[in-house]
Amino acid sequence: MEFPSNVKYTKEHEWIRVEGDIAYVGITDYAQEQLGDIVFVDITTEGETLEKDEVFGTIEVVKTISDLFLPVSGEVLEQNEALTDNPELVNQDPYGKGWLIKIKPNDTNDVNDLLDAEGYKALVNE
Repeated sequence: MEFPSNVKYTKEHEWIRVEGDIAYVGITDYAQEQLGDIVFVDITTEGETLEKDEVFGTIEVVKTISDLFLPVSGEVLEQNEALTDNPELVNQDPYGKGWLIKIKPNDTNDVNDLLDAEGYKALVNE
């Protein structure tokens, strides 16, 4: 299981990676492993400004649908169009090609309140 140190983590198993004033958001390797085969990603919040912990979309696996929570407040700029035809990218490469959305955080310093790799690893190994 991967725990990259270049991202921050939430207790709800999302990750965020800031690049300048834009951030990428996805679900963690642990989350995709627990969910199983992802069959559909539904993100209807593109263009909206949401608060931290608001639902920005859902991810569907064979037997359930799970909400996706925004790690920090900001505007949802773009969803990963590659997931429309290939939702399994989230399973195959959760921190790379399987990213879910790009956002413009209201304040990029908010990511400092999230878990680092060691903190997240401790959370999932409890």
